[in-house]
Amino acid sequence: MSKVITIGKRDFIIGRRPYIMGILNVTPDSFSDGGSYTDIDKALKHTKDMIDAGADIIDVGGESTRPGHTKISASEEIERTCFVIEAIKENFNIPVSLDTYKWEVAQAGILAGADMINDIWGLKWDDKMASVIAKHNVSCCLMHNRKDNLYDDFVQDVIEDLRDSVKLAIDAGIDEERIMLDPGIGFAKDLNQNLLMLNNLDKLHELGYPVLLGTSNKSVVGATLNLPVEDRLEGTLATSVYGLTKGCSFFRVHDVKANLRALKMAQAMIKGKI
Repeated sequence: MSKVITIGKRDFIIGRRPYIMGILNVTPDSFSDGGSYTDIDKALKHTKDMIDAGADIIDVGGESTRPGHTKISASEEIERTCFVIEAIKENFNIPVSLDTYKWEVAQAGILAGADMINDIWGLKWDDKMASVIAKHNVSCCLMHNRKDNLYDDFVQDVIEDLRDSVKLAIDAGIDEERIMLDPGIGFAKDLNQNLLMLNNLDKLHELGYPVLLGTSNKSVVGATLNLPVEDRLEGTLATSVYGLTKGCSFFRVHDVKANLRALKMAQAMIKGKI
């Protein structure tokens, strides 16, 4: 029987097809689209465009987490994100994820309508985060991250770090059917470590949870192909398709239409049928 993860009012059956998480950054400084959607009308239009293109989830981010980013206060992050979440939930019937690692932002976002918390620190930055998620019975994406990229056995260390995040979630009372994992491409990893992680995505399945892949326009693509951020679509598509062959179920992307088409074609070839 296929594993199911519940996000909001929707059940996602793992293995049925790839699912797309469309990125909506309401930040002035995100590496790929900073400043593009800080206006509510532009944010809603982009949300509609992503839904029309086939997005299954919208991921709202209020603080850039690119290398060298400027940290902002929880109150500023709340101010940037919550009215956008409310507007999306009022206008569209789609699960909304909030990209944050701060419990205050998570709680405000959930009250505004967020169905999932996408935590780049896998519940390890803020010791109140897990209890907030459990209290409100929302879903979570637990990403791998560290404060350095020093490892003894890289792939196994990543797996064990994620296992620790899962334990934090379960101990706090988060429902197992509301957890997904993210290998954290671009976080606490150099170029070769990122490529090695991509090559070993299938090993994350030993933890027993759906895997989300987030490589869209990231430096692993830029450094590998020696391309600026605006020219990384083809490289991103390659990572998405490869991730599908390694068993990833969710794909966090900027270009919804192109990634979904590539993933649909790849799935048809993997299954040998439509």
